[in-house]
Parts: sequence; C-alpha cells; structure tokens
Amino acid sequence: QAQLVESGGGLVQAGGSLRLSCAASGNIFGINVMGWYRQATGKQRELVATITRYGRTSYADSAKGRFTLSRDNARNTVNLQMNSLKPEDTAVYYCNAEALGPYRTYWGKGTLVTVSS
Repeated sequence: QAQLVESGGGLVQAGGSLRLSCAASGNIFGINVMGWYRQATGKQRELVATITRYGRTSYADSAKGRFTLSRDNARNTVNLQMNSLKPEDTAVYYCNAEALGPYRTYWGKGTLVTVSS
C-alpha cells in the first residue's frame, strides 16, 4: 500500500494563489501517473491535472493557463501551483496516484481549498 498526504489547502481571496503538495510514501513501486482531482459540494469528483513520471502533464480546461503541476520523482511528491483562483475553484482537492504491475490506484484524504469572492 502507498499513502498519499496532501498539504497546502486553505482560504484565499479570488485572484490569489495557493500551492498544494502531495507526498507519496510506502509501497510506491510502479507509480506512474500522479495528479489532482477535486470535488465541490454537491458535485462529482473531477480531474484537475495529471503528470506522468516522465513529466508529461494533462490539464482540465478549467485549469489550463492558471494551474501548473510539477513532480519531483526523487522526493515522490507532486505540487499543484494554482494562480488566479476563482470562487468556482472551491472544493476538496484529492491527490491520486496510479501504479502498474499490477494496477493500483491510491487516494489521499483531501485538502480543502476555499476561494472567497
């Protein structure tokens, strides 16, 4: 089993920035894709951004141009820099990791991001 621990959530005004971090530990062998998802109250969990171990990124349309996902394979961490935050970015943000050989997926417990208008 791998464990994912998120940090960096909080309250910020619209237009502000936050940086979320996720650290993976435990059985991290085979982890390829890591990323962030979010779930707003009353809505389904949705993809924010993902990054492969080789640094290839993918972003939801809502995140493009404002969010930047990076990864440090040596430290087994991913960081999501969120700029120009909007009230609609308010959600619980979850770190996710996918591993191969066999396929496994892991989730963090989530960190709350609140953007005030």
